[in-house]
Amino acid sequence: MTVKVILSDKGRSVVTQHPDATLAEICETLATHKIGAVVLTTRDGDIAGILSERDVVRALAQEGAGALSQKAAGYMSRNVVTCHEEETTHDVMTKMTAGRFRHMPVVKAGRLIGVVSIGDVVKRRIEQVEKDAEEIRNYIATA
Repeated sequence: MTVKVILSDKGRSVVTQHPDATLAEICETLATHKIGAVVLTTRDGDIAGILSERDVVRALAQEGAGALSQKAAGYMSRNVVTCHEEETTHDVMTKMTAGRFRHMPVVKAGRLIGVVSIGDVVKRRIEQVEKDAEEIRNYIATA
């Protein structure tokens, strides 16, 4: 299964913010949209970074509540690993596991077109395994 299939099911809507947003604004966005990470983009729409719930927790643990008034740019991950629609769920899981992150922007021709989470990927992998197991059971039953 490919990332394109995941995006066709879940949609291509991406919540973004500018790196100048404060951590408090990022927290509000995360809560409002019930998401675990927000992609931070430049005014031109280029990916500048990504900021997750984990990043917010680390900032609060290190600096206390004062971190909430600071700009997201100071806490975001700048070296964002992305994927393309043609990549498989296995490819994406491998990248997420190696990088120890749970959200991955999807790009096409250098432009942000979606985000997949580890939950999206695992759900599709489980569906595929169940489908394969059913096909094997049916094959054995008819043999």
